[in-house]
Amino acid sequence: MSVIKPGLRYTEEHEWAEPADSRIVRIGITDFAQSQLGDIVFVEFPEVGDAVQTDQPMGTIESVKTVSDLFSPVNGTVIKVNEALLNSPEAVNEDPYGAGWMIEVELEGDAAEALTRLLTAEQYESFTASEG
Repeated sequence: MSVIKPGLRYTEEHEWAEPADSRIVRIGITDFAQSQLGDIVFVEFPEVGDAVQTDQPMGTIESVKTVSDLFSPVNGTVIKVNEALLNSPEAVNEDPYGAGWMIEVELEGDAAEALTRLLTAEQYESFTASEG
């Protein structure tokens, strides 16, 4: 059974988003996604200063099974990337909600407001139950 962290918001593409402060959101992929992908061997994400748009590709994640797009859950500008994943992409498998985070995005508006359109933990749990 996949771990779904309460308090985070989720996309149907299996990304999670967490407000880091009033205008900054931290983004990664869910435990469900990493378990479906298998062993992660490479992660590519945008660079600091790049703009990301809601529901648009923002990078890729490669496992021994496949390559998948990563989609941004919000609009904003990348202000931080988890460079540790470039040398240790397996951190996504080991700790998708902690050491496996991918990017931080600064929003033009309020983070809490921007995340309201995403799935709650309960909604995401129902969604993955129908997919699993």
